[in-house]
Order: sequence, then structure tokens, then C-alpha cells
Amino acid sequence: MVLEGNPEVGSPRTSDLQHPENQGSCVLSSPSEDAQPGEEPIKYGELIVLGYNGCLASGDKGRRRSRLALSRRPHANGVKPDVMHHISTPLVSKIGRSTENMIDFVVTDTSPGGGAAEGPSAQSTISRYACRILCDRRPPYTARIYAAGFDASSNIFLGERAAKWRTPDGLMDGLTTNGVLVMHPAGGFSEDSAPGVWREISVCGNVYTLRDSRSAQQRGKLVENESNVLQDGSLIDLCGATLLWRTPAGLLRAPTLKQLEAQRQEANAARPQCPVGLSTLAFPSPARGRTAPDKQQPWVYVRCGHVHGYHGWGCRRERGPQERECPLCRLVGPYVPLWLGQEAGLCLDPGPPSHAFAPCGHVCSEKTARYWAQTPLPHGTHAFHAACPFCGAWLTGEHGCVRLIFQGPLD
Repeated sequence: MVLEGNPEVGSPRTSDLQHPENQGSCVLSSPSEDAQPGEEPIKYGELIVLGYNGCLASGDKGRRRSRLALSRRPHANGVKPDVMHHISTPLVSKIGRSTENMIDFVVTDTSPGGGAAEGPSAQSTISRYACRILCDRRPPYTARIYAAGFDASSNIFLGERAAKWRTPDGLMDGLTTNGVLVMHPAGGFSEDSAPGVWREISVCGNVYTLRDSRSAQQRGKLVENESNVLQDGSLIDLCGATLLWRTPAGLLRAPTLKQLEAQRQEANAARPQCPVGLSTLAFPSPARGRTAPDKQQPWVYVRCGHVHGYHGWGCRRERGPQERECPLCRLVGPYVPLWLGQEAGLCLDPGPPSHAFAPCGHVCSEKTARYWAQTPLPHGTHAFHAACPFCGAWLTGEHGCVRLIFQGPLD
């Protein structure tokens, strides 16, 4: 089935998230039509891909990046549904490619086992044109999300196995093969946030309960009292990558990179020590990247939270290569280096770096750690699992995070 769009309707600005072959997509900033030289363009919001901690390992380049600002274009380029055709040979029609001009942001599948897979996935599950975002060009610049995206010919192609139906008003609606899921946090994205309920968004922007599995042909039930309007902290899952939507007002409450760096320097200025080796510990500069830990790197026993320097004793190889016994409390569990979370947009508050995710060791504030530890993220066809927002590693243990216990200098 093909939905043909009418580009002459003067609809709001649109942004397509697309997946060509083994890569998906999202949205580049454009200058404002009202902005004068030297003025900042009007920003609608930002999309942050979970699992990259501030930057792709190969660097943010062009349409492949871990964070993208959506700003008003000089001219509206929105497309609305117009007519519908049934075709018997859809594969001969033009399909999505990341080089097409209407594609703004390219995303790749994120590995759920710890870190993000930047290379092409052998069996990607993100749709070629995954979704589109339309933003009102006038205040309050409301952003709405829709499943699937129009191609260069202003058409939406839904696969043979995709769920599709005719609405009571005579229009066609449908779902992408693996679906576009959205979750709006209760209480906004703030210190009092709580995870919301995952829903599925249709091509026309209607909200449905989840299908029995991601690719089931039977759609869920229509949720009439909910909308496709994105809120600060809304999560968008494309079945392979999860994105966080932040509004300009929400980002003003988030810590800045300067604040995160000041917290790192303050933590190091306290001169925490290894309680056994008595060596001084220090968080490395973000400029080093996540390379091999250096000799001053803090390490943590993720079951108890005691912070040490690296050492080779206490191994419990019968329990696994990373299992160690804490010399202070004798609890046995993973022993990993600590890394500061560097993607400020994932933080709920500017609190001090006091907690670490288990078992990856990424450090952030208590409220940020507890929120993500209780937020289930979609995985596979019907599973949900909490994950570290900085690297994508599945969280383990009773709470998914642990309070860090540092020892100060003896002098």
C-alpha cells in the first residue's frame, strides 16, 4: 500500500527518521526564516539517542550524530496524506536511502548488551523511513510524532505484512512493520518524574495500546484520551534505537557540560583514596574518551558501592571473570571502572555524581540513576528491560544502580 502526500498544503515543518538498508535516520537544524545574521534560530527541541554518552565513537558527522537540534526551517516542508493506492509490486517503487534530501537524521541500531553498535547491523529492525516529526511554526511550537515518513516522491510505503486499515472518516491508517513506540513520563522530565506507559503511534498519529508483539498484524486498542504530542522527556523507540525528546525549557533545567566538568573537578579535588592501596583516585578528563582505565581510575564493587583503585585480588573465578570479593564488606559481585555520564540531556537534575549504574559503572546523580533504573525500555519483539542511558547496557541487581562509597584522604 502507498499513501501519497500533498506537499502544497502548507503544513508544519516535518522531520523524517529513516532507516536505509541497515541504518535509520533523524533531523538537522535549519536557520529560522525570521532570524537575522548573528541571531539564534528558533529551536523546537532536541533528540538524543540513548547509548552514546554524548558523541559517536567515530565523531558526530553530518546526519549521523548522537544528538540533534530541531530548528525552524526557512520554509515549511510538511507533507500531509492525500490519496491512497494499492500496488502489487512495491519493491519496484523508490524506497528510502540516507542520501535523500528529506532525510534529516540517520540512526543505527544500538547494542543492548553494553554500548552502541555503530557499524551496520546484520539484521537491523529499524524501518527505512521510521517516523516523522511535525512542529508548529508558531508558539508554543508543539511537536507531534507520526509513524513512517514520506519519500522524495511524497509517498509512504507500508510493507505487505504491516498492519493497515481504513478509518471511519475514509482515510487510510497503518503501523510500520516493527512499530514506533512512545512513552511520556509522568510528571515531566524532572526530579519528580516517573515512567509512563508505552504506546504505539500510527501513520496518522493516532495512539494505540501495544500489539501482542512488535510485528503482529493485529493493532492494539485505540487510546482516545492520549495524543501524539511530544513532551519534555518523551521516549521514542524505533525497534533498534531509542531516542529522548527534550524541549528548550527542559534543557534549561538540565546540567550543562561546564557544570558536569566542575563536578568532576570537585570530586577529584576531594582526593578520594583507595581504602586498601591508599592511592589517590581521580576521574579522567572526558577528552580522553573511554579508553583503557588509567592507574588513578576509580573502580567500584557494584553490589556494595565501595570505591577502590584497581587491584588484582579477591577474584572469584568460579563465579565469572569479573566477580570479585570486596575487601571491606566481603560481598561478591562485578568489579568495574567508573565513568562519568557526559550526555547532560539525559540527566534529570544537576545533582552531584553520587550513584553508578550496575554493571556498567556510569556515574550520575541519584535522581537520574533511580529514574532510568525503573524505566523499562523495549527490547526485541515484546520484552522490556531497564538499561543505562549512557551506554545501553542492561541493568542488573535489585535496584539497577548503587550509591558510591568513597574514602577521603587520611590527612
